[in-house]
Amino acid sequence: MRVGVVYPQIELGGDPGAVRAYAQAAEDLGYDHLLLYDHVLGAEHAGRDPKLWGPYTERDPFHEPFITLAYLAGITTKLELVTGVIILPQRQTALVAKQVADLDLFSGERVRLGVGSGWNWVEFDALEMPQHFKRRGKREEEQIALLRKLWADSVVSHDDTDHHIDRAGILPLPKRQIPIWLGGFSEPAWRRAARMGDGFIFAGRTTDAAVQVKEQIDGWRAEAGRAEQPFGYESILSFQKIPDAQAADVERWRSAGGSHVSVVTMGCGLTTVDEHIDAIRTWRELTR
Repeated sequence: MRVGVVYPQIELGGDPGAVRAYAQAAEDLGYDHLLLYDHVLGAEHAGRDPKLWGPYTERDPFHEPFITLAYLAGITTKLELVTGVIILPQRQTALVAKQVADLDLFSGERVRLGVGSGWNWVEFDALEMPQHFKRRGKREEEQIALLRKLWADSVVSHDDTDHHIDRAGILPLPKRQIPIWLGGFSEPAWRRAARMGDGFIFAGRTTDAAVQVKEQIDGWRAEAGRAEQPFGYESILSFQKIPDAQAADVERWRSAGGSHVSVVTMGCGLTTVDEHIDAIRTWRELTR
């Protein structure tokens, strides 16, 4: 089972020194990957109709994932670089294809693209994509199909609801089909992953709940004729200061067939990058 960390960006105040120190510490500790959450804009929640239900507000700092991972590609050598997850439907698909292809090139094929459909309609509006929010799940499916085309062929012709490409492409092409994992909290997201994803990232769920959904996704993958195709499952676990409890969670996930596990140290009362590094040092011993 591969073991990773989530960069605790909302608690480190946009400090570039913290980004460097944390990522290099994670690599030195033997972690396999670093995962980065995504929001372009934070928004005030009060007085919204419809309400914003997600956990982040205008007070939470976020680094732009592709820029940050490109920086990390230059200061690390082994860490897999993961978006967990990019809000794909609020972005231009061809531009994402180009950005991720170059990130994979410059990192030595260390990218895993995690994508999701998002919850912050204010962000869609501000990014000039308001028309896509209500149909963001369907758009995400079309985007995934187009990303794979753009990564495979030097010249692409493609038409769907939102996209028109007439004999054009991105060069240089990536040297492989970059893995696309999905994330989300709803059955449509789980079914979408079963139909077309390379894996699924669970966040904000207990291990038992993640195992239950994993079994459902396995069933839907079998129905889609994809049971024999490679597919990964990642569970993001919150850091606990009780080692025995955390070790039991990790072992439960491993026994259920989880391929990846990560630890997130946000929300644990840690205030400095050194405290976050100490936490992932402690947590790493549980997973060796």
